[in-house]
Amino acid sequence: MAFQDLLNQAGSMGRYQILQMAFLLICNVMVTPHAILENFTAAIPGHRCWVHIIDNDTVSDSDSGTLSQDDLLRISIPLDSNLRPDKCHRFVQPQWHLLHLNGTFSNVTEPDTEPCVDGWVYDQSTFLSTTVTEWDLVCGSQVLGSVAKFILMIGILVGGFLGGHLSDRFGRKLILTCALLPMAITGTCAALAPTFFIYCLLHFLKGVCVSLIHMNCVLLTLVTILMSCATSFGSIVMAGLAFAFRNWHHLQLVMSVPIFFFLIPTRDFCIWWYSRRVCFYSTLVGLSMQTHDESPIMFQTSLHLPFVNLHFNGNKFSNL
Repeated sequence: MAFQDLLNQAGSMGRYQILQMAFLLICNVMVTPHAILENFTAAIPGHRCWVHIIDNDTVSDSDSGTLSQDDLLRISIPLDSNLRPDKCHRFVQPQWHLLHLNGTFSNVTEPDTEPCVDGWVYDQSTFLSTTVTEWDLVCGSQVLGSVAKFILMIGILVGGFLGGHLSDRFGRKLILTCALLPMAITGTCAALAPTFFIYCLLHFLKGVCVSLIHMNCVLLTLVTILMSCATSFGSIVMAGLAFAFRNWHHLQLVMSVPIFFFLIPTRDFCIWWYSRRVCFYSTLVGLSMQTHDESPIMFQTSLHLPFVNLHFNGNKFSNL
């Protein structure tokens, strides 16, 4: 009896493999979209400088008269090259003459402007809060938003380099399980990060975990088309959640906290995998003993369990 015949009688694709594939596909749906989550959590909303005469709640209506919101913006915010309110500058003093209330001035010097020293006012029609509004990553600090994305990509790159070596050394299931826990922790903590530096640090660690999980999911399922479909479906789910949760803290938590629940079936799968592996080799031994018309099947293999190491040599198991 050939070795392939033994495999066919022992069984290959079964309930365990189907459940494992389903679990890994669901895991990929929730984990992989984290690589593009900042398209929503770091969206840049419309913004302008904070202006005392408009945004100060202590200013009474008598101070601004009966002027509309547009008129108050006109005298407080200069226009950019597109004739829209500038996003990064404001007038040092209100320019009442721009309303032509005091006549037409032919020799008017360019009004003095200043940066948004008192912060910005953000448009909340699309997103109530993003990382940009959290740490004012606009104007001179806008480049920091790109830095956060760059750090995430660096983490994914590092995870790609480490993933192959660690998986070959310790096994893909172990690395997958170990990567799920820090992935859930870093994603959850990122929603609660008090500073932008801590947020970037957590972002780097999350990028490493994303790469490790995605790499091992693909190699454990060996069904690239299904994994690609799972990734695409995860992006669709994330987009729907982004419009349901318009606060970036809530969206980050919704995408991260469910990963903790993946640790429960992962533990059960590992236990089941070990027990199934024992049954598999036991079946091989039984089938080889039942073969009388051909020469004995001599092969060697080792089985590593948490508390026992077994070695099969020809026709029996022995402790290593």
